[in-house]
Amino acid sequence: MRRIRRAEEMIVERYPEEEIRCPTHLSIGQEAVAAGVCLALRPGDTAVSTHRCHAHYLAKGGDLRAMFAELYGRATGCCGGKGGSMHLTAPEVGMLGASAIVAGSIPLAVGCALAATLTGSDEVAVAFFGDAAAEQGVTHESLGLAALRRLPVLFVCENNLYATHSPLRARQVSEDIAPRAAAYRMPGVIVDGTDAVAVYRAARAAVARARKGGGPTLIEAKTYRWREHVGPNFDIALGYRSQAELSRWMERDPLEGVARRLLQAGVMEAAHRERIDAAVEAEVAQAVAFAKASPFPSAEQLCADVE
Repeated sequence: MRRIRRAEEMIVERYPEEEIRCPTHLSIGQEAVAAGVCLALRPGDTAVSTHRCHAHYLAKGGDLRAMFAELYGRATGCCGGKGGSMHLTAPEVGMLGASAIVAGSIPLAVGCALAATLTGSDEVAVAFFGDAAAEQGVTHESLGLAALRRLPVLFVCENNLYATHSPLRARQVSEDIAPRAAAYRMPGVIVDGTDAVAVYRAARAAVARARKGGGPTLIEAKTYRWREHVGPNFDIALGYRSQAELSRWMERDPLEGVARRLLQAGVMEAAHRERIDAAVEAEVAQAVAFAKASPFPSAEQLCADVE
């Protein structure tokens, strides 16, 4: 979680230099969901993400240097510098990719789960998506097929209350997504998305159920993005949400929450946390330096892997 937070804070610091030219969607404030879910997975399990994919990529084990190189558009990036922030992929650790299309991750994860079933594998697939995806027809088609075939897939909704600038309460009759799972006769679980331990426990139970042939689960993690929908800034001035609302969620900082828990349990002393922070700081700085020193793709590479 610290690596995810610091990497995205570095993007905030570097973005005004205009060397990162792709749009970037930050998940600062939502780190516990990616960390909790991916900790419950094996390396061979598949994850598919959305336009807000940095946290999922890193939590699944994606290479930090390749991520920054991708954001800088360099040939050493995880997509050769041609995908940008919204299309991070690391198939070697099960990060199949990320779709910028709302709900685009969901049928892809169902396809992965179907493939696992057909090949006799016990691998599990995860679809990360935002609350706006619940309003897409493909979501319901995918949940229906997954339930019918009892596919090993987790549908993980990161409900951060907003679709770009549109509040959930203005789009839906209910602010809860998980109860819709009942229509497909699958478990629907609501979890505090600022609590990494709670997310992990929910994901662990769903993964175990899926691996045993029990079928899919819909997990709704209540969370909140601190920064604007796209870009590195705060956007309170736009008027669609209030400073008071943002402040309430920032008081529930998922990193501070898990740190307090570890400190109280005697698992991680303050000095240990300082060493982790220093190591992450050095790792992120090295990743940025690697990216900036890497070459841009050549003209000959422009159409490679595009077909």
